[in-house]
Amino acid sequence: MGISAWGFARQHMATSSLHTPVLLERTVELLAPAIGTPGAILVDATLGLGGHAEAFLERFPELVLVGIDRDPEALRLAGERLAPFGARVHLVHAVYDEIPEALASLHLAEASGILFDLGVSSLQLDRVDRGFSYSKDAPLDMRMDSTSPLTAERILAEYSESELRRIFYEFGEEKLAPRYARRIVDTRDATPLVRSAQLVDLIIAATPAALQRTGHPAKRVFQALRIEVNQELAVLSRAIPAAIGVLEIGGRMVVLAYQSLEDRIVKRAFAAGSASTAPAGLPVELPEHRPELKLLVRGAELASDAEKATNPRATPVRLRAIERVRKAA
Repeated sequence: MGISAWGFARQHMATSSLHTPVLLERTVELLAPAIGTPGAILVDATLGLGGHAEAFLERFPELVLVGIDRDPEALRLAGERLAPFGARVHLVHAVYDEIPEALASLHLAEASGILFDLGVSSLQLDRVDRGFSYSKDAPLDMRMDSTSPLTAERILAEYSESELRRIFYEFGEEKLAPRYARRIVDTRDATPLVRSAQLVDLIIAATPAALQRTGHPAKRVFQALRIEVNQELAVLSRAIPAAIGVLEIGGRMVVLAYQSLEDRIVKRAFAAGSASTAPAGLPVELPEHRPELKLLVRGAELASDAEKATNPRATPVRLRAIERVRKAA
């Protein structure tokens, strides 16, 4: 590769410093019973910069990792970070609802463990030119996969007022969605919205002064645009059942969600899989009606105050985990 040992070490340290894994020790504790045996397969469905992946590969010397990410730059940087683990690492450029296809491409059918660390990665947040942050001026991009055609700029230019209002309501839970959608449509013909600072200024100007003291007015709109650009909720709704489908008996899955819309999808899927399907009033539960999943935590676990203090990105996290106890008939 033409890189010196010192050069690689510096690259590794730089990449590592970009990403402090959230709830790392708890994630290891929950997945360990499923991935501690020789030949175990761990799917990191949201590889990012590889912080969780590196820790698992170090602690489980016979573990094989399948790392999936839709962001080509994240895959490149994670590949550099995980290079010392050699053939134990397989990286796949895909969206996380394509876990079965990713495994099949490697001639694998099942996974021993699966990890989802949802939301925007450290790389995406810290790279100003990606346009994810409302606090820094940048092009209105917001794509997790730079090869995808849809951008936030295109949404703001092409979506109708009703479509904008819908995504602000559904994906941002924004009460002022009609006001913001109307202002965008009124503005864009004369002044195309191409920079995040333009959108922030527009939103602030359209927000009543009393509401500006309850948090940054642009937060929910930016969240909604990011979710729409990357189809995050639709993908997650497909990804969780797909991941459960490839989990082996005794396999475990951990999901870290950072906002209520994501967590709601995970909660419903886990609840459905961990409930009996026996008809009401049936005197005996037949084997085919027994739950396929076992919940490993009560409700959603939060980060400790200590972790929140050292890693602010852990503040909103909600952790849920399951074990596969039965395959569907």
